[in-house]
Amino acid sequence: MIHGWAMHGGILHPLAEALDAHCDMYLVDLPGHGRSRDSGIPLDPRACADAIIAATPPAIWLGWSLGGLVATVAALEAPTAVTRLVAVSSTPRFVRGDDWPHGNDPAMVRKLAADLEADYKATVDRFIALEAMGSQDPRAETRRLMAEAYERGEPDPRVLMEGLRLLEDTDLRPRLGELSMPSLWIAGRRDRIVHPAAMRWAAEAAGGRFIELAHAGHAPFIGHAAELAAALTQPTGPHA
Repeated sequence: MIHGWAMHGGILHPLAEALDAHCDMYLVDLPGHGRSRDSGIPLDPRACADAIIAATPPAIWLGWSLGGLVATVAALEAPTAVTRLVAVSSTPRFVRGDDWPHGNDPAMVRKLAADLEADYKATVDRFIALEAMGSQDPRAETRRLMAEAYERGEPDPRVLMEGLRLLEDTDLRPRLGELSMPSLWIAGRRDRIVHPAAMRWAAEAAGGRFIELAHAGHAPFIGHAAELAAALTQPTGPHA
């Protein structure tokens, strides 16, 4: 399991607990985040994927948000290590373009980058509030995300900027057809960061399955962990 921008693996504990009876899990802290804060590995999807592969057996890879880019690159570049791919609230292209109406305004990403230089903690807090928008109880979800985001210490500002560059520059759409393993793309209908239409498109391009959780936002493992776990373990899910 691979977390999103500015977070750490512990944020995924509700889902891990819901899946505890079904499988063994590895909750990754990406470079510069959580317990990997002092790692010298760049926040580059291939570099991160190689480091994870070196430390884990072949497995289902689940990536949330930015973590989905890492998981997808691993599936593309090292298919023997990734038995199934699960993308949760993760898009192959984060920013909008002339041929991609499902992304975010590039100006938003540039503003985040500018704000990081002025006050990175306040910027991360604002992004967390954005992640919680659309959930059934956005205030409660914001409080929980903020409380857990810094549970393992503050992320390295250097990798926060690297992560924004990844979101701005990465476009995996042309390569999704190369995926050789089953894939599952799970969206929250109320997500205000990654539009469900982007994930539906990605699932079709990858020849995978798409599931939309009706009442979830960008972080469906908070408040909807049981529903998310059910989607992962149903007979037609990634264990099939």
